[in-house]
Amino acid sequence: MKYIDHLLILLLVFSISTVISQNCTYTLSGKVEDTHDKSILVGATVYIKNQNKYGETDVNGKFSITNVCSGKLLIEVSHIGCKPKTLQFKLKKDFYKVIDLEHHLEELQEISVNSTGKKVTKTAQETVLTANTLEKYTSLSLGDALKEVSGVSSINTGNSIIKPMINGLLGSRITIMNNGVRLQDQEWGIEHAPNIDVNAANKISVIKGSGALAYSGDAIGGVVLIKPSRVIKSDTLYGQTTFGFQTNGRGYNTATKLNKSYDSGWFLQVQGSIKGSGDFNTPDYNLTNTGLNVKGGTLRFGKQKEDMGFEVFYSFLDSEIGILRGSVVGNAFDLQRAIELGIPSVIEDFSYDIDVPRQEIQHHLAKINYFKNFDDFGKLNVQYDYQNNQRFEYDVRRGDLKFIPAIDLVLQTHSVLGDIDLTTNLAEKFKFGLMARYQNNFADPTTGVRRLIPDYDKYDFGAFTTAEWILNDEVTLDAGFRYDYSRVNAKKFYRKFRWEERGYDVDFADIIIADTGSQYLTNPIFNYHNFSAATGVKYRLNENSSLIANYSLSNRPPNPAELFSDGLHHSAARYELGDLRFEKEISNRISTSYKYNNDKLYFLAEAFYNNIQDYIYLKPADFILTNRGPFPIWDYQQTNAQLFGLDITVNYDITNNLEIQNTTAFIKGYEDDNTPLIDMPPFTTINKLTYSNEDWYNFSASVKSEWVSEQNEWPNFNFVVTDALTGTDVPINISNPPPAYHLLHFNSEVTFSLSNNTSLNVNFGINNIFNTNYRNYLNQLRFFSFELGRNYLLQFTFKY
Repeated sequence: MKYIDHLLILLLVFSISTVISQNCTYTLSGKVEDTHDKSILVGATVYIKNQNKYGETDVNGKFSITNVCSGKLLIEVSHIGCKPKTLQFKLKKDFYKVIDLEHHLEELQEISVNSTGKKVTKTAQETVLTANTLEKYTSLSLGDALKEVSGVSSINTGNSIIKPMINGLLGSRITIMNNGVRLQDQEWGIEHAPNIDVNAANKISVIKGSGALAYSGDAIGGVVLIKPSRVIKSDTLYGQTTFGFQTNGRGYNTATKLNKSYDSGWFLQVQGSIKGSGDFNTPDYNLTNTGLNVKGGTLRFGKQKEDMGFEVFYSFLDSEIGILRGSVVGNAFDLQRAIELGIPSVIEDFSYDIDVPRQEIQHHLAKINYFKNFDDFGKLNVQYDYQNNQRFEYDVRRGDLKFIPAIDLVLQTHSVLGDIDLTTNLAEKFKFGLMARYQNNFADPTTGVRRLIPDYDKYDFGAFTTAEWILNDEVTLDAGFRYDYSRVNAKKFYRKFRWEERGYDVDFADIIIADTGSQYLTNPIFNYHNFSAATGVKYRLNENSSLIANYSLSNRPPNPAELFSDGLHHSAARYELGDLRFEKEISNRISTSYKYNNDKLYFLAEAFYNNIQDYIYLKPADFILTNRGPFPIWDYQQTNAQLFGLDITVNYDITNNLEIQNTTAFIKGYEDDNTPLIDMPPFTTINKLTYSNEDWYNFSASVKSEWVSEQNEWPNFNFVVTDALTGTDVPINISNPPPAYHLLHFNSEVTFSLSNNTSLNVNFGINNIFNTNYRNYLNQLRFFSFELGRNYLLQFTFKY
């Protein structure tokens, strides 16, 4: 009995000494936010169960609990509309913790599952397009939707091939991420539109410049992040279906998406779309062979819980795009006649038929992703993805050759990614990541046409780290560093006269692996080491205004077209020649933005300066005589370039129902000798007046004025060709820009509530109200026709 008494006394003494030894002067503080969009949660309760201490988040989502004892903490966090969350960790000092909660129940009662405008960067120039905006572009393309952002324009090839351009840069200088996968779809071609179905996107972020190093180090122009609908961790089923029609091209489109999720975290998302049209028309004539057929679909399923999850994603896009028949020219004289005539050489009655020339592209994307959250550590992500891009380009050819593509390319890409996100402390965030990629391009040699791009294997490896520091309520700093290694191993035939003409016999004699008589088979191998860095600061001036500044260094290796192009580009009626000597582009970009926002006014000014060493561009350099006549040679060139500009966005609420908006973009680009860069967007300003009234079935109507000035600074690459029959010199004015133009557009919509959980939105619009004839400087087919005439659009969207 005495033994037991002694033992109890010892335990009591030990317990008392333990309590006495605890330090109970610490402070536990932090922030509670929505796990999806990181919005703050006001009124959330933070309860330390084993010390019986409480805290509650304030209007900024922050909490603070004082006099907390050191040791293990058992914490329960709760909030109305959220699933409670339990945490455990050891406290050794004052600690700041960000807590994510699954906040969804209130939203589901209203079937309100819209994306938010939450940005993914802090100091970069970033604009977010939400689902409400993207729904207006169901019948259009990604390039059309991105033009909602000031400073974003596009290079067009006709009406349906639209490549986005950010601050004057496009193609390989822009990284497009589709649900976390970098799009690999022969982006080097100016006539290759991104293989993205805008109907599959729920939110798009446009980041100007290369500040987002977690995605790539070569995005000198910018990054486009496309995200699908978010996953709701509750037992629910919702979706929407859209039907649309347009008069110009007699087009139609339908898209539907369905989302099913469970309390257990399992989810399934299915989406599909069909879009088609016949020949479009200008105010005066049909644009023969400009129809399109596009079919797309996505499947996404997996399981997401607070501590772990996985996702399987597959998307498919099948596009058949007709190219204006009247844009096909046989030689430089045809091009000169087309420029003088100003209208297509072929104009036929309306048809849905798509003949040659045309493009047929199939793009498959599949990925599997896994993540794991570790308490007091962070989040681990791993991902594998695969893409298959098949591109056929049919030219106007005789006989059975008409059915054989002139370009037949298959690009396959395998990528493995992994990153660790250390976000346990809001004041300091760190991220580390690795990437490995293998790519194979196969150019079918049986097309009967000299291959523009050769077969090649490409290997990429990248590593990055980013960090963010919140110094106080006013100042946030971030910085990042990235290293990328790229290796290109190609097999390419060169005709001997071209080989010697380019001087390759002197510089690259050691890469010849076979002599076929008239050609050399070569094995060029290039290695590139690229270092990228970015840093920026965000300074909150007061409650209404803030200032950000950012510097980024990025490197872009030359793409396969810039290195290896050697052949006739039939639809453009030109030879294109790459250069094996090209060095990587090096960009130093400085940007700053000022934002002011109050109840009535939103003002954003974004300025940038981009110095690009060894900037690569296509330039008309000479002409070559063929059995079809003389063709201009477009030669890839390198120079040092400077681009600078200013983008303005203003929204002002005149009354509670009336709003006026303005977006303005000004950009200039020059070589070192002050020669203007080719294909720089002209000054553009867009004004929109919108009336809205929620009491009238959420009615809104807007009139948009679009002014595009004439590009008054352009490089004069016009040239002269001598007609061998007449001996006369024929000027080919391929550089002259078209005059300025002004367009007026109209859009309206109403939303009817059909039941507690269903609604019908009706959208009606008119583009180019006054049926204005105009030409776009950035349309590669501007020589052959005017742009589209008046277009009525009607769209119905059911949400359920």
